[in-house]
Amino acid sequence: MNASLAKPTLRPFLPQDAAVVAQIFRDAIEDLTGDDYDEAQRSAWMAGAADEASFAKRLAAQTTLLALRDGEPVGFVSLKGNDLLDMLYVRPEAAGEGVGTLLANAAETLARGRGAKILNVDASDTALPFFEKLGFKPQFRQSIALEGEWLANTKMAKALDAGSKSP
Repeated sequence: MNASLAKPTLRPFLPQDAAVVAQIFRDAIEDLTGDDYDEAQRSAWMAGAADEASFAKRLAAQTTLLALRDGEPVGFVSLKGNDLLDMLYVRPEAAGEGVGTLLANAAETLARGRGAKILNVDASDTALPFFEKLGFKPQFRQSIALEGEWLANTKMAKALDAGSKSP
């Protein structure tokens, strides 16, 4: 991590964030997942944010946090219910700078505070090593259909027992 970079701050998702968050989602998929998913799969995945109003509604229905650096969004995380890390995306230029870890730890803290014993995530093949470093354990492989394409991912879980701490 570059020591000269400001540490990101967190704030809740607001309706006016819809366009920038949808762009982070699309850019992360386009630029970071090419080694694991082909162009058709990435296009189908990105279609999830094509309707920004629906995308914003999905995020607003969950607990969604934005990571900001110098006031600009560089990533986001959404926690669905008490125990599902539904989305975590970081701007490609901020990947590897600790933004994803900050967001994942925030979601874990929220889940633990809500009484969850396990935090679950459906990790893309690209994100699998990231979540393993955070202590998530693979449970099983699965395939999901999006826009006529099949995308594989791994169901992962992390125990949130009282003695464990965020990495």
